[in-house]
Amino acid sequence: MTIPETVRFEGGIDGRLFMIDQTLLPQEFTEILCPTVEVVWEAIKKLRVRGAPAIGIAAGFGVVIGVQPALDKSRAEFDARLAEVIDYLATSRPTAVNLFWALDRLKKVGLNAGAEESPRDVAEKLLAEALQIQSDDRAICRAIGKYGSALIQDGWGVHTHCNAGGLATADFGTALGVCFACAEEGKKIHVYADETRPLLQGARLTTWELMQRGIPVTLICDNMAAQVMREGRVQAAVVGADRIAANGDAANKIGTYQLAIVAKEHGVPFYVAAPKSTFDLSIATGVEIPIEQRDPKEVTCGFGKQTAPDGVDVYNPAFDVTPAKYITGIITEFGVISPVTEENVRKALGE
Repeated sequence: MTIPETVRFEGGIDGRLFMIDQTLLPQEFTEILCPTVEVVWEAIKKLRVRGAPAIGIAAGFGVVIGVQPALDKSRAEFDARLAEVIDYLATSRPTAVNLFWALDRLKKVGLNAGAEESPRDVAEKLLAEALQIQSDDRAICRAIGKYGSALIQDGWGVHTHCNAGGLATADFGTALGVCFACAEEGKKIHVYADETRPLLQGARLTTWELMQRGIPVTLICDNMAAQVMREGRVQAAVVGADRIAANGDAANKIGTYQLAIVAKEHGVPFYVAAPKSTFDLSIATGVEIPIEQRDPKEVTCGFGKQTAPDGVDVYNPAFDVTPAKYITGIITEFGVISPVTEENVRKALGE
């Protein structure tokens, strides 16, 4: 089963950007057209596109869309527009480091462009860079899947949280990429997917992807993880990440930290699957990772139905940070970092 691209760009510098609207899955599969940078910003902010690698890809193409109105203006006007677009997209979400990594790559393209190059010449280079980010991610996902699959045995149960599959990347996924690689190799695994409150990315997206590929999956509520592990149903946990500090502390969807603690208690190896672009070596530990706070209505009025009294105080962080001591290994496109220490992280990343 081939799942359509999460982010799809058609044509040249005057082309069009499409995204799967993940807020409508699994009931409705719809691609949305993103004709302006404002629509791209809204798609990232509202989680129509989500998952750290996919956010980075969307931001790259968003820059191309954003500079289209300045293609036939002066170079000075084009450069000003490029800077404005990059700064604007950077305000969409604070935690996923891939967003800023991709924008920095596009910014360098603009800064390195020769003064004699026309706006259209620079735009061609911007588009080429955005396409390269997407292409690289496809290869990265496959490599992560390969290294991760070696850690999973035939017949195992695999626990995952949120969605780190093809919908969150350019192709295969990170955490789910491990599961997909296992299936391609003929391993019989059974995935236990947390629903992932409050926006149910696990229930809506992860189960959908696994079912599309014919991989057995059981959906559980987030607060059932300890019982599932106590019963011996899972032998490994694999999750994605949105930002990883130099010491290996990993930020991921809220609820990941408690899953890691439960896994430690039950002797279940806990793996984080993420590409090099998700590491932020400028941050020493996870304490420094900015945590996005989201609309309280996501908790009190989830999917249009009010489930809490008016006026109740709500705390709604989108992410939490799992300390490196709870992480058995970080699965990257270069191999598995284990044990997870700053020395091993920097060595693996060539820093």
